[in-house]
Amino acid sequence: MPQANNSVKKSFHLCPKFYKTFTMLGKKWNGLIIEALLCEGPLRFKNLSNIIKKCSDRVMVERLRELCECGIVQRKTFRNSALIEYSLNEKGQELKPIMKAVHQWSDKWCQCKCDCCDDKH
Repeated sequence: MPQANNSVKKSFHLCPKFYKTFTMLGKKWNGLIIEALLCEGPLRFKNLSNIIKKCSDRVMVERLRELCECGIVQRKTFRNSALIEYSLNEKGQELKPIMKAVHQWSDKWCQCKCDCCDDKH
């Protein structure tokens, strides 16, 4: 019986940039927030909450603040109004091909029974 190789190749190095990026993208709700802003364009908080219904307002505020601090999302406040809008800046827009690849992967490997998909297995 072959033995498992428990050693890591010495040439492999997990770059801190990759770790930081994947930690940010993998944080619960961040990917869905990014996807909503990619698909819908600028959105108000209430609109985002309606799209991502299971995320509490407290967590949504926290995630939006983190994404703004990372430079992926920008928060725009309109003068003489309480209106605040969230959108992806250039850095956030550059995630579009990554999100498309995630869609393609999920189309191939994940089953879905929702009304919005053609995949009914």
